[in-house]
Amino acid sequence: MQESIIVAIPSCEESDKRRILDYCSSSNCKIKVVPYLSELLFDEKHTELISQAKEIKIEDLLGRKPIEFNREKISRFIRGKVCMVTGGGGSIGSELVRQIAGYNPRQVIIVDIYENNAYDIQQELRLEYGDSLDLVTLISSVRDYDKMESIFKKYRPQIVFHAAAHKHVPLMETVPEEAVKNNVFGTFNVATLAEFYGADKFVMISTDKAVNPTNVMGATKRACEMIIQYKAQESKHTEFVTTRFGNVLGSNGSVIPLFRRQIESGSPVTVTHPDIIRYFMTIPEAVSLVLEAGAMAKGGEIFVLDMGAPVKITTLAENLIRMYGKVPYKDVPIVFTGLRPGEKLFEELLMDEEGLKSTENKKIFIGNQIQIDPDNMLKKLKALHESAEANDSETTVGLLAELVPTFKHQE
Repeated sequence: MQESIIVAIPSCEESDKRRILDYCSSSNCKIKVVPYLSELLFDEKHTELISQAKEIKIEDLLGRKPIEFNREKISRFIRGKVCMVTGGGGSIGSELVRQIAGYNPRQVIIVDIYENNAYDIQQELRLEYGDSLDLVTLISSVRDYDKMESIFKKYRPQIVFHAAAHKHVPLMETVPEEAVKNNVFGTFNVATLAEFYGADKFVMISTDKAVNPTNVMGATKRACEMIIQYKAQESKHTEFVTTRFGNVLGSNGSVIPLFRRQIESGSPVTVTHPDIIRYFMTIPEAVSLVLEAGAMAKGGEIFVLDMGAPVKITTLAENLIRMYGKVPYKDVPIVFTGLRPGEKLFEELLMDEEGLKSTENKKIFIGNQIQIDPDNMLKKLKALHESAEANDSETTVGLLAELVPTFKHQE
């Protein structure tokens, strides 16, 4: 009986590769992929072809080709600039730092409240670049306006990438005031300081959960988008822009690492609902989108990535189980646990009122800017700030719903 399938056609079209892998994954065999000839190593340690066959990557089954980006445009955007990344130790933030470092910036500033992640990316970049990269790592919170102001005053970043945020949906349902303090007012602090200290561009990382949000986390990110659009309307110098995309593979809290842990430990794989679907992209793709969007931004845009067809989470779990050479529902049970607080069956990428405009990158679109009434928004933000600082969860959720009209909270 065959135990493994070796896919040895690295040059075939992505659509054919996915079809082949889908077919193979329906078997009980473990699947490996032979890389391109140029990637193979033949030396004293690597003498056999089969030993270099790679484990199949879950992104091979996502249903689309990797996104291509304009590297030259990104290079012109970053080269010689002082770049700050808030949340620079996180899954998106650290990849931002990693890619920015490769485009010859004048200086890179990592700002993060979690010291372990910040330390990890700091050490990785020091090992790779040594003294050739001017890297500053600062343990600070975006909530602390005075501390953030001292950082802006000292380093004067020209480009700010704002990735710092609480992102875990069920946890933020439990403490909505913390999501508001960190996401909404952390964004307000950093955006205000970027404008005051003359940054050229401010790029905020948003999420598809900000579209018609049903949970606190999504509503706070929609509030952040509104703040950035307000700043874009008012700013005389800084160009403010938002980038929005779906779930990223391999991020902190991503479903894939959870599934792997469950399979490897012999536990059932847990999926919240048999019909739940999500859009996925890889972390490097997400970050390349952020960089290219920042490069092409004129101010006020919400950049949205065409992420292809949505993926059914149940199918993702079944395919991952098969990759381990096991049979779903037989060797590894799949247990449906029910939707979590604030969770939707599907995510949307665009607000209805935004429309779509194409860009030179056929996978990147622009949602039109929504006009913000400054006085009305600032009044609502003031009330929201007071309730969050008072740790009044119920009032905070109510005021958040007033600020974000599209927020339909699932009790």
